[in-house]
Amino acid sequence: MALSSVLLWLNVAEGATFWLSCLTDLKNRGVTDIFITCVDGLTGFPEVIQTALPQARVQLCIVHLVQAALKYVTEADSRAAVRDLRNIYQAATVLEAEQALQTFGERWDAKYPTISKQWTTKWPHIISMFDLPPAIRKATYTTNMIESVNRVIRKFTRNRKQYPNRESALKLIYLAIHEASKN
Repeated sequence: MALSSVLLWLNVAEGATFWLSCLTDLKNRGVTDIFITCVDGLTGFPEVIQTALPQARVQLCIVHLVQAALKYVTEADSRAAVRDLRNIYQAATVLEAEQALQTFGERWDAKYPTISKQWTTKWPHIISMFDLPPAIRKATYTTNMIESVNRVIRKFTRNRKQYPNRESALKLIYLAIHEASKN
C-alpha cells in the first residue's frame, strides 16, 4: 500500500518507544508490511521494528557501524581497519562477507576484540542488504539520505528554539522537507 500523504511525528527526544508509537500509527493507518528499513544505531530500534512489523527486514547503517568501530581504533590503524571492514560490507554474498568478518577478526581481535564481536552480534541486521540487487543495496546500506534531510531541517529550525504551537513547528519542518526534496 502506498501512502499518498506526508506523515510527520514530532517528539522531544528520539527513542525506541517513540518509534514504536510511529510504527503503531502506521499499522493503524493500514500498513501491514515494510520491505526493508534502514536504521542507525539507536538501541532497541531493530527490535521495535520487528515487534511491530515482523516480516520487515532491518538493515543497520554501515556508515554508523564503521564510525562506531573506529572509536576503538588508533589513528595509525584506522586506514587498515576501514579497508578490512569495507571488505565485509562490499562483499558480493553473505558467505563472502562472513569470510571477510572472520578475516577481520583474525587480524584485529588481539588488538580490538570489541569490533568483530559487535558486528557478529548485529550480523542479522547487517546482512539484509545482501538479498538486494547492487543498485538497491547501495541505497539501503546507509542512512545518509535521511541524515541529509535532517541537516536541512536543523538548518531551518536552528535559530528558533520556541514555537507558538505544535502546528507552527510542523509547518516549518514540512517546508524544510520540501526544500530538501529539491535536491
